[in-house]
Amino acid sequence: MPESSQPTPPLITLEEHFVSADLLPALSDIYAEQLKHLPDVAARLTDLGPLRLADMNANCISLQVVSHAPGLGPRPPSLSTLANDELARAVQASPRRLAGLAVLPMADPEAAARELRRCVEELGFVGALVDAHVDGLHYDDRRFWPVFVAAAELDVPVYLHPTYPSPSQRSSYEGQYEAGAARSLGSSGFGWHQDTGLGVLKLYAAGLFDELPTLKIVIGHFGEMLPFMLERVEKLSVRWGAQQRRWRQVWDENIWITTSGVWSIAPMACILRNTRVDRILYSVDYPFEKNENGLRWIRELQDSGLVTPDELDMIAYRNAEQLLRVKATTTEGRGGAEEDPEGDPEKGPVSV
Repeated sequence: MPESSQPTPPLITLEEHFVSADLLPALSDIYAEQLKHLPDVAARLTDLGPLRLADMNANCISLQVVSHAPGLGPRPPSLSTLANDELARAVQASPRRLAGLAVLPMADPEAAARELRRCVEELGFVGALVDAHVDGLHYDDRRFWPVFVAAAELDVPVYLHPTYPSPSQRSSYEGQYEAGAARSLGSSGFGWHQDTGLGVLKLYAAGLFDELPTLKIVIGHFGEMLPFMLERVEKLSVRWGAQQRRWRQVWDENIWITTSGVWSIAPMACILRNTRVDRILYSVDYPFEKNENGLRWIRELQDSGLVTPDELDMIAYRNAEQLLRVKATTTEGRGGAEEDPEGDPEKGPVSV
């Protein structure tokens, strides 16, 4: 891997997944396409210990904020509880290397709100990561809002993560091509991203951010297409109702974006021109994306001239520290990171 001319800062990542080994058979149908093309992913998905930590250490990742992969939103609440309890045990075993985002049974919003409160207040989780829709329904419907009320009261973010199209959505991605192309177009090839961005816009149009002005929403993959339509949305959203705050203010105050799985400098150049740098967070999308690809990209950004050293540190770890109230660790004590003089591999990687 090419070395940067400067030391790499410690990294915090927060779109990083696992699947409970007990639940993987039940979810194998929705992951079949990815597992077919990424044969080593299954072992990495179910690991919350040595394999994950070793990969983090090799790629300058100080802290990984872990969440269950998509698919549990429409399923019984007991499955979310099982997954969250398993993650909590892993975080307890490696508290300086792992933190948790709760998975929530969004099809049952009251149960989801209760589970979020339990995970934050009892398990020490730092927020939630939830499917961007439930069976094709986005969360502009007020019956889902108890989850966001709970998040605002707890002062933790909700990460809206893409999920697979519902049966009613699939036909939009089908056409005169192979079924595998339709599955990809409906998921990571395109559909995931436009659908999640649409879900955020619908929350804005429904007035959620006026009702909960301190709500914190995180979206991945360089903002799920929204930064590239930001100015147009800003212009046209005045037609969407009598919101108390304009779209641009909500974008600046309520929404954070991550870099997960988009390893190019070109979109970052756009984002840095219309998005506050304190709202940009480094992430990988492990294990569906490789940590080494993310590290290569952060070094390209470091050497690109697009950001100052201080801005790089903000993106790499400081913004996540502030948003999630966590702390990066490093054996070199770089920047604002917490120093680990013992160099224990379970406590922090060496910045290189």
